Amino acid sequence: MVKSDQIGFLNHKIMKQIISFIVLITFIVITLTAPKNSFAEERASYSSAKIQSKLARAKSDYRVNILKKYLQTYNSPLADNADDFVKYADMYNLDWKFVAAISGVESTFGHNIPNNSYNGWGWGVYGDNVTRFTSWEEGILTVSKGLRENYMDKWGAQNVYEIGRIYAASPRWTGNVMLYMNRIQDFTLKNTMEAIPLSI
Repeated sequence: MVKSDQIGFLNHKIMKQIISFIVLITFIVITLTAPKNSFAEERASYSSAKIQSKLARAKSDYRVNILKKYLQTYNSPLADNADDFVKYADMYNLDWKFVAAISGVESTFGHNIPNNSYNGWGWGVYGDNVTRFTSWEEGILTVSKGLRENYMDKWGAQNVYEIGRIYAASPRWTGNVMLYMNRIQDFTLKNTMEAIPLSI
């Protein structure tokens, strides 16, 4: 027989999930309906520019917070660079989970890399050749820019599957990258309440 305190706990857990879902949907609606430019145009008032800027920061902070927490579950050395993943994903119009997911496949999020390389993506690593970066940020920037300019713009890849055919020799690479992207997405849904800044 189910005890009343167990029912109360289940109801609390269900309510928390419902609230998280509502907050996520509200955030998505605000994000999709807000103008993409975080700066006010000449005709926009100061207050609307301020709201736009706060929404843009909240969107960025939300993804950074989620990604940082996710990477911390792997004790990843990349966790402190969550903001770089989001910043360069936005700069090069990539899914904010993509470059982090590649590092999951290629190096278990930065744990298994060539010595002194900061290369958690297998970028330019073949045979005895190793591309070395001076920092995690340089690696994130280089891979993000390279995916956009070389794989997408130059070779016309439109999605992870088409990039995978060029990027990796293994036919399982794309599936593994998608697995990590989906795990980050699931983590996002489960941790929405904690990640969204409430001081908008």
